[in-house]
Amino acid sequence: METLRFQVVGTAFKKKPLEVKAPDERPDRYFGSKVFNREKMYRYLPKSVYEKMIDVMDNGVRLDREVADDVAKGMKQWAMENGVTHYTHWFQPLTEGTAEKHDSFIEHDGKGGMVEEFTGKLLVQQEPDASSFPSGGIRSTFEARGYSAWDPTSPVFIIDDTLCIPTVFISYSGEALDYKAPLLCALHAVNVAATDVCHYFDESVKKVTSNLGWEQEYFLVDEGLYAARPDLLLTGRTLMGHDSAKNQQMEDHYFGSIPERVAAFMRELEIVALELGVPCKTRHNEVAPNQFELAPIFEETNLAVDHNMLLMSVMKRVARKHGFRVLLHEKPFAGINGSGKHNNWSLSTDNGVLLHAPGKTPEQNLRFAVFIVETLMGVYKHNGLLKASIMSATNAHRLGANEAPPAIISSFLGKQLSELLDHIEKADKENILAMDGKQGLKMNIPEIPELLIDNTDRNRTSPFAFTGNRFEFRAVGSEANCASAMIALNSAVAEALVNFKKRVDVRIAKTAKKFEGTGHSATFHAIIDILREDIKTCKPIRFDGNGYSDEWVKEATKRGLDVEKSCPKIFERYLDAESIQMFESLGVMTKKELEARNEVKWETYTKKIQIEARVLGDLSMNHIIPVATHYQSQLLKNVKDVADIFPADHAKKLSSRNIKLIEEIAERTSLIESQVEELVNVRKQVNKIEDEHKKAIAYHDKVEPKLEDIRYQIDKLELIVDDSLWPLPKYRELLFIR
Repeated sequence: METLRFQVVGTAFKKKPLEVKAPDERPDRYFGSKVFNREKMYRYLPKSVYEKMIDVMDNGVRLDREVADDVAKGMKQWAMENGVTHYTHWFQPLTEGTAEKHDSFIEHDGKGGMVEEFTGKLLVQQEPDASSFPSGGIRSTFEARGYSAWDPTSPVFIIDDTLCIPTVFISYSGEALDYKAPLLCALHAVNVAATDVCHYFDESVKKVTSNLGWEQEYFLVDEGLYAARPDLLLTGRTLMGHDSAKNQQMEDHYFGSIPERVAAFMRELEIVALELGVPCKTRHNEVAPNQFELAPIFEETNLAVDHNMLLMSVMKRVARKHGFRVLLHEKPFAGINGSGKHNNWSLSTDNGVLLHAPGKTPEQNLRFAVFIVETLMGVYKHNGLLKASIMSATNAHRLGANEAPPAIISSFLGKQLSELLDHIEKADKENILAMDGKQGLKMNIPEIPELLIDNTDRNRTSPFAFTGNRFEFRAVGSEANCASAMIALNSAVAEALVNFKKRVDVRIAKTAKKFEGTGHSATFHAIIDILREDIKTCKPIRFDGNGYSDEWVKEATKRGLDVEKSCPKIFERYLDAESIQMFESLGVMTKKELEARNEVKWETYTKKIQIEARVLGDLSMNHIIPVATHYQSQLLKNVKDVADIFPADHAKKLSSRNIKLIEEIAERTSLIESQVEELVNVRKQVNKIEDEHKKAIAYHDKVEPKLEDIRYQIDKLELIVDDSLWPLPKYRELLFIR
C-alpha cells in the first residue's frame, strides 16, 4: 500500500507541461483570428449582405433566409480556409454546460461522389434530441423533437476543425430549453424599458445595452493527485480531508508571484482565448492556495455569457496539457476560500453614456440617481428570486464562508451615494443634486502621484455592491452559467423601470396644467416625486455593514428580506406570483417554462447530493475503514510484541499510546460504518418520494447533514493513521503546486 501511494503522488510531481510558445505577433494581431467577426464578414460577404447583417446585429432586424444563404456561403469559405471540416450548433441546455452535435460539410453530389455544402438552412436551424436534455417535463422520451436556432448577435467561432454556431435551444412546442433564449428576451426587455426612461433626459437615445464583466475564479490541482481522489473526480469537491497545517492563513498567495507551471498554463489559455475573441485582461493568484482568477474586458451581456461558457470549456482542455485539472466547483476544499464568478453589471446607451455613473450636471446626476434607485427597486422587490438565480447545491457550500457574501441579497452603496439618496429624499427640489466624481488624494510620499479615489469603497460581504459606475453581483458561483443571474437581474430592473415610467407619466398628466407658465418642468417634478417614493420603498435593501454578523440576519428578517438557507426552498421563489407575473409581462418566460425549470433545479440538486452520498459511502467502506483497520492491526501486533518482550507493568506503560489509538480507531470506524448504513437507509426512504420538490427538500434536510457527520470521523482518522497508508492525497499535497 505504501508503494502504491508513492507512485500515485510521485507521477503527478514528475509530469512536465508542454512547452508553450506565444505567437510571434502581438495579441492585437491574432485577436479574434478564429472568430467570424465584423472584419471577416466585411471580407467574405457581399456588401449588401454585410450591411443587412450589421442591421440584424445592431438593431434587431429579423434575418431572412436569402441573407442566411449568402452568409453561410461566406462563412463556409472562411472556415474551409482555416481547415474546418465540420459544423455544430453550440448551445447552453439546462445542464449548466454547453452542448454540440457535429456534422460534416459533405453531401452526396448525385453522381456517386461527395460535395462540401453549407447552406443557410443548416446555418439557421438544427434538430438535437430534446428528450435527452433536462426539460422539467416539457419533453417526454417519446417526444424527441427540439430545435437549435442561430443567434446572429453572437459571432461564430472555430474550435479545432469545427465551426461552432451559437444558438438558442427550444422545444417542438416553442418553450425555451436553454439559458440563451430567455436571456435574449430579458436583454430586450431592459433595453426597451431603459430607453424609454432615458428619453426623459435625452431623446436621441435609441438603444440601451446591458454590459457584463465576469471574474472567473478557479483552482488547479496536479492531474495525478486528482486521479487519486475519486471524490474530486466524481463530485468536483473533496468529501473528506483534514485542514493542512498551512493553507491561506499567512495571506501570502493572494497576488503573489504566479508559479512557473501555472504561468505557462495561463499564457497558453490567454492565447487560445484571444484567438476566440475572449478579451482576457487580468490574471492573478487568488486568496486560497492553488486558486487563481481570470477576468476579461467588459462586453455586451449575451456575448460575455457565451465567452464565459466557452472559456470554462477551453481552460479544462488547456490545463490537461500542463498536467493540471481545473476545479470550478464553488467549494472544492473545506476551510479555505471558495470560488465565485463576480458579475460586474451595468447599462449603457448607444451614445456611450454609462447610466450607473455620476454625471457633471444636475440633469445627468438625476438620470444617474433614477437608474441607481430603480436598480435597487428591482433588487428589493425580487431579492428572493435573485438569490434563487445564483443558488445551487455547490454554491450553497460557499455563500457566507470566508470571503463569499452571505445568502441574503442586499446592496452596498457606500457613504457618498447613500448620502446622495438621503439628500434627494429630504432636500429642497431646487437644489437637490450634487455629487462629486473621483476626488484627489495626496500622499505624503513625494514620488507617488496624486491618486483618484472612487466615490465608493468596497464591501466584500455585500452580494450586490455598487463599485463606482456599475454593480458587482458577487454571489454568482464559479461553475454557474452567468445567464441565470443575468436573466433575473435584467428582468427585475426592466420591470422596475417600466413601473417607474408609468407612474411618472401619470404624475406628469396630473400636474402639467399646474406648472404651465411657471418656468418649472412638470417632468422634473414628477421624476423627483416618484424617485423619492422609490428611495423610501427600497431602503430595506441598502446595507453597508458586515453581512457575516448574526445581527444582520435578524435585521434582514425585520426588513422583510429573504433569509432562507435551504437550497430547494430558495428555488421556490421562481414560482412566486410576483416572479411569474414579471417574467410573463416582459415576455421572458412563461409559467410553464418556470415550472419546468424548477423541476430541473430540484432534480439536479437531488442528484448531486445523491452522487456525493454514494461516493462518500463507497470511499468510507472500501478505502478508509480497510486502511484504518490495517493500521489498527499493526498497532495490535506491536502491543503484543511489546508484551512478549517486557514485563507486564513496563509493557503496559510502553503500549499505552498505541492502546488509545487502537480504541479510537475502533470507535471511529464503528461510527463510520453505522453512519454509512444510516445514510444508505435514509437515501432509500427519500428516493421513494415521487414529487421532485419534496424529494429535494428531504435530501437537504435528511441526507446532506449525514455527509458532514461521516466526514468528521474520517478527518479525525486521517490525523492518526500512518501517513504512508492513507489511501488519498491530503490537503497539504493537493493545495501546493510543485
